Order: sequence, then C-alpha cells, then structure tokens
Amino acid sequence: MDHRLKKNKQFSYIYKKGQRKYTKFLTLFVIQSKYKDYKIGFSVNKKIGKANVRNKVKRRLREIVRLGEFPKNYNNYVLLAKEGIDSLTYDELYDEVSKVFSK
Repeated sequence: MDHRLKKNKQFSYIYKKGQRKYTKFLTLFVIQSKYKDYKIGFSVNKKIGKANVRNKVKRRLREIVRLGEFPKNYNNYVLLAKEGIDSLTYDELYDEVSKVFSK
C-alpha cells in the first residue's frame, strides 16, 4: 500500500486541522485518520535551495521514515522542512526526525 499524501487538498486539511510539533529544522503536523493505516507527506519549501537540493532532502526524509521505528498508527502526517535542513548529515537528520516524532 502506498502511504503517501499526494493531493494539495489533503495537505491543506492537515495544515489547518492538525496538531503541530516543532524542532529546529522540522515541523510535524499530525491528525487522526479515519482509515486503518497512516499516510505521510513531505513538504520542502523553495527557500531550502534549488530543486536538486529539495529532492535530496525529500529522499532522505522518505527513507528515514520508511526505515525508522516511528509511531505510524492511524494518523496522517506532514513533515515540513525548515531552512538549514540541507546542511544536516543523514545521521543528524535521523535524530531530528526522531525528536519531532517523539514529542
């Protein structure tokens, strides 16, 4: 099953109604899902850098969430990257994602 949020409407709904959790480089929006599975979306602003930099950040975030032991039960998530995230190493980014999910 595909666990990605794809439509702008889904992202907008989670931004408006979801709970926010912050770290220095990430914001996590969480909302209860009405289905029995989770969905997650990744948002990287153009302030981060050019397309290749933003794509690299998104690929890393996707892989971290795929491999990580994060709570993925019955919720919809949006991970919003903030400025400066492109300078983090993979391990630092993993720690940042762990922090925001543990809040």
